Amino acid sequence: MSPESRRSTGRVVPPIRTSGVSSLHEARLALGKRLRELRRQADLSGRQLAESLRWPPSKVSKLENGRQSPTDNDIRVWARATESEGETDALLASLHTLAVQNIEWQRQLRGGLRAHQNEIVALDESTRLFRAFESTYVPGLLQTAEYARARFAQSVAVLKVRGDIDEVVQIRLGRQQILYRPDKRFHFVLTEAALRYRLCPPEVMLGQLDRLISLAGLPNVKFGIIDFETAYAVAPAHGFWLLDEERVMVETYSAELNLAGPQEIELYKSIFEHMATAASYGRQAREIIKRAIEDYPTEPLPDGE
Repeated sequence: MSPESRRSTGRVVPPIRTSGVSSLHEARLALGKRLRELRRQADLSGRQLAESLRWPPSKVSKLENGRQSPTDNDIRVWARATESEGETDALLASLHTLAVQNIEWQRQLRGGLRAHQNEIVALDESTRLFRAFESTYVPGLLQTAEYARARFAQSVAVLKVRGDIDEVVQIRLGRQQILYRPDKRFHFVLTEAALRYRLCPPEVMLGQLDRLISLAGLPNVKFGIIDFETAYAVAPAHGFWLLDEERVMVETYSAELNLAGPQEIELYKSIFEHMATAASYGRQAREIIKRAIEDYPTEPLPDGE
């Protein structure tokens, strides 16, 4: 770490080990590698296994090298043929994680934004502990109507999906009622950059920042901000949500990733804990927001910006 990056308020995000499956491709490769290990432990060649299952030899190669995803039945007969039936449940769990891991936005939003928002409402109902880290924008549960409208307008423009913006803004605002439910707990961590990016008109962002100050005082909401003076040992590469101990949700430009593998959940829990430790809370967090309000430009955005 350079001397310049050491200038801080004393909080440093500690280094972590980033081992574990972290992408759809890597997850498929990991499953294929485990299938290969079981075949070799059974002292079977790929051709011998294929013949015993009446498969073409190329299928064994494709499954082991992650070029094809197996079916549930493929997993069961593979485990049986390699005398490793005790591994069946773990292999099926890995396979089912692959099935929901990568959902392309173009496919998911084919019918418009409303259906996806309703799916999130169902997830909200079943989740008790919400942990969210965002490096770029304010999380949906904390957004004002105007800020939410700007975020959905970007989705419509980028993804070329049906623009039912008014309706989905109302759904998002309705979701926010769970912030007041005593059976739900929330821990939000934002970077200071998320308070300052010019993603909407100045008056919209100023209203959003003011709302953050009020929401930070809710009894079941823990709200932290990592200010610009904090030195990062792990880059805030992207935002993510941890829903209980069951799922990690990551949004990219092209897809929503739903990660459910134990290694992935533990990795993201560790990252969240480090980010949360580096954040400021309470009065200090409010002061960071107030500084952003004071520094925010009040002139309109130029045309096309």
